[in-house]
Amino acid sequence: MSFSLHGLAVSHGIAIGRAHLVSHATLEVAHYTIRERDVALEVARFDVALNTVQTELATLHDEASGPGAPAELAAFVGIHAMILADPLLSEAPRQLMRERRCNAEWALVQQMEQLVGHFDEIDDAYLRERRQDIVQVVERVLKVLTGRPRKLGRRGKGTDKDDSELIIVAHDLSPADTIQFKTLKIGGFVTDLGGATSHTAIVARSLAIPAVVGLHHARSLVRDNDLLIIDGTRGVLIVEPDLRVLEEYRLRKSELELERAKLKRLKSAKATTLDGEDISLQANIELPQDIGQVKDVDAAGIGLFRTEYLFMNRDELPTEDEQFESYRSVAKAMAGKPVTIRTLDVGADKQARALRSISGAERQEPNPALGLRAIRYCLAEPQLFMTQLRALLRASHHGRVRILVPMLAHVAEIEQTLALIEQAKGQLREARVKFDEGIEVGGMIEIPAAALVLGPFLKRLRFLSIGTNDLIQYTLAIDRTDEAVSHLYDPLHPAVLRLIAQTIQAGARAEVPVAICGEMAGDPALTHLLIGMGLRQFSMHPSQILEVKQQVVMADAEQLGLKVARLLRCDEPDKIREQMERL
Repeated sequence: MSFSLHGLAVSHGIAIGRAHLVSHATLEVAHYTIRERDVALEVARFDVALNTVQTELATLHDEASGPGAPAELAAFVGIHAMILADPLLSEAPRQLMRERRCNAEWALVQQMEQLVGHFDEIDDAYLRERRQDIVQVVERVLKVLTGRPRKLGRRGKGTDKDDSELIIVAHDLSPADTIQFKTLKIGGFVTDLGGATSHTAIVARSLAIPAVVGLHHARSLVRDNDLLIIDGTRGVLIVEPDLRVLEEYRLRKSELELERAKLKRLKSAKATTLDGEDISLQANIELPQDIGQVKDVDAAGIGLFRTEYLFMNRDELPTEDEQFESYRSVAKAMAGKPVTIRTLDVGADKQARALRSISGAERQEPNPALGLRAIRYCLAEPQLFMTQLRALLRASHHGRVRILVPMLAHVAEIEQTLALIEQAKGQLREARVKFDEGIEVGGMIEIPAAALVLGPFLKRLRFLSIGTNDLIQYTLAIDRTDEAVSHLYDPLHPAVLRLIAQTIQAGARAEVPVAICGEMAGDPALTHLLIGMGLRQFSMHPSQILEVKQQVVMADAEQLGLKVARLLRCDEPDKIREQMERL
């Protein structure tokens, strides 16, 4: 029987293949009593399982540290190894087995449930999410104890020759499991749990694998070897499609692959509109290792280097020298092209364990998205901020580095930041360390208050970059990480469009360059709209640049300006979408 399930699209593309069910350990284990004389053997069986999983994780950590693996994975696997070594999971079950003469599986799950219960009571969202890491570690041990497979199989019986890719179906996937994707022929994956910022979503995007998460019941409804279609653009999983649907998706997949091949021809083409307007297409990166992707599409520069990823998945803060080496390596690799580096942007959904070493007890924020985050956090921790500023200034001697300050709302925040930058410059001069004296400092416009009162920002800053993700969130009062209201997150809301257009126009009048570095910049469907607003600098994930360039070279900026001016006068969303089709 054919049916479809709808979830959250987190990695675009189409995959067609056979279902391979993983995460078989459901944690609903049997409970039975062990004879007194056999307790020691049961404890030994538990020890063997622990040692087996420790070896697996060590091997996975080595694979994750090698070339071609996403940089975050080694840290994720390290967390699982630490959890496994914790006495609460490694020692307490042994004691339970001896005291109650129970089987190892039941003792382990009992201890896990106690631990998970403690995590559920934690207010901090990041720490609360770590409960899932504990569950995933326990699942690995249970798979050994129950003799279930720990490795992903390569192909199921009866797999059609044309549909030979594996489609991984799981309740949830740990980062350790996903490392195996790069050595197997994996077409894509779907999970019951997860969101756009979950570990599995991050891995899917980094490996360019179509994925849909948040399906709720896929793991229980799909059977091994079912024929599946993943539509990673629409967030749809189709199970046992009929021949008509299958042929339609095979055709769409072929067309997508052909289009991707054609796009590569645009790598060396200039990003210039039909009427001669040059458009700068720059890249967003998280880590220095992303430079390879930037060069593959010949990006015009780095429009956003998210430095918070240097602070994540670690227990100690990166030193000034470590930060400097990261920034310098990117600046040198870009060989004179602009490299815009955003200062530390943590808080809300972006947490860094290392920062707890300076903040002490965890602050309980009733609304983290509106709390101590981004530049607010940096100004509250000037020593941490000064370390980063010195590293950024030192890197500016090795390339065209620019400093971008996130989440500005008040003039006082700009002035305090500029004062700290001058102080950092003074310290470097005193130490006779070279840096770019004329380094440009810009600000992100992602709070409506900043977009509505731009004058003081334009006077004090050399450039602006619109962060559309947060600008939309704050304008529409919608938490973009909350699935319940995600359908209300609308980039084409009239208020959002006017704030963006006003910012671009105000920058043009003051001769201050304005870029967009949020998700809107990388959406080819919005390229003509943004060019019509007057935008001349886009920054996006490297994988999106060629698609956007294709839209640029087909655009007439002057004609689009006239059409978009009419569109911006509309208050009705339906009319805006009608006019969008004419762009």
